[in-house]
Amino acid sequence: MFEGLTTAHVADACVRAGVPVRTVSVTPVGGAAAGGAASGGVRVVGRVLPAQHVGSVDVFLEAFESAVAGDVLVVDNGGRRDEACVGDLAALEAKAAGVAGIVIWGLHRDTADILAIGLPVFSLGALPTGPLRLDPQPADALSEATIGEWAVTREDVVLADEDGAIFVPADRVDELTTLAESIRDTERRQAAEIRAGRTLRQQVSFTQFLEKRAADPTLTFRRHLRSIQASIEE
Repeated sequence: MFEGLTTAHVADACVRAGVPVRTVSVTPVGGAAAGGAASGGVRVVGRVLPAQHVGSVDVFLEAFESAVAGDVLVVDNGGRRDEACVGDLAALEAKAAGVAGIVIWGLHRDTADILAIGLPVFSLGALPTGPLRLDPQPADALSEATIGEWAVTREDVVLADEDGAIFVPADRVDELTTLAESIRDTERRQAAEIRAGRTLRQQVSFTQFLEKRAADPTLTFRRHLRSIQASIEE
């Protein structure tokens, strides 16, 4: 899914398709050190395996009982910054269960060990302190996770890379992939032309846009781009 595409491409495709753009700002553990240019950066994509953390690792172990190879564990810890909810043992167990990666709406710890494990892990940051609480587990702890303002389930797919994470309905993946590939290819052509000496302003007839806008103040740049079939944003 989304082979050769970034979260930015997919986000733009969602706008084009009228799909809610469900994105959050998370970063890969270790940043560039976890992937680097040679491997094309840090990324993970797969079906959402939701888990609401309440202070104990057992909710992850229970989630792994029903995991399918390639799933991505999506951890809802309410965006808390006073505790780390995923460490090296959870990452190791996830890898053993065939999970492709972990996206945490919260913090992680054991950064060096997670890097050594090699499983893509994304979070809001790191903190040495683990959970110092144990709250009741909600009935939907393994069926839904709230990430930022978004509720995600096993009917969703997540793609995460160095720009963050995006969640899309599983039944729209093929459509969004096609749109995202078109957007990517257009941007690559435009970038190649800039490098060859033809500026983006020339490519999008920006002077013409300014003249048309002077005559029609309601004209937007996006409408102009669509009219010349050179959309670079939506």
